[in-house]
Amino acid sequence: MDERQFYTEKQETKTIPLTCPACRKEDNYPIRWIVRTKKSELPRGAGEEDKKRFALARSYMVRVDELVACRKCRKRFELTGQSVVLVTSNAVAPDSADFDPENFGNR
Repeated sequence: MDERQFYTEKQETKTIPLTCPACRKEDNYPIRWIVRTKKSELPRGAGEEDKKRFALARSYMVRVDELVACRKCRKRFELTGQSVVLVTSNAVAPDSADFDPENFGNR
């Protein structure tokens, strides 16, 4: 079974503040993401191996846009950093016992 059948996909646009490396102007840019949300139940026709993979599956977002054009100088610059973000409903709170400040935000 294809892993894409475990998720529902939709496109989303989020506004992110970015700084142009050429002119150093900071502005908000719309960035497109594909949001893949894990389905609530396993699709029909799944085997034993598919059940194991579905149990380990998690919701996540994938960035679609790789380049952004500066609104002031019109130069294009590449988006660096994370291109995939895990979406979790049970995130670790900073005041809990499992909180590790060295690893906070790293997934």
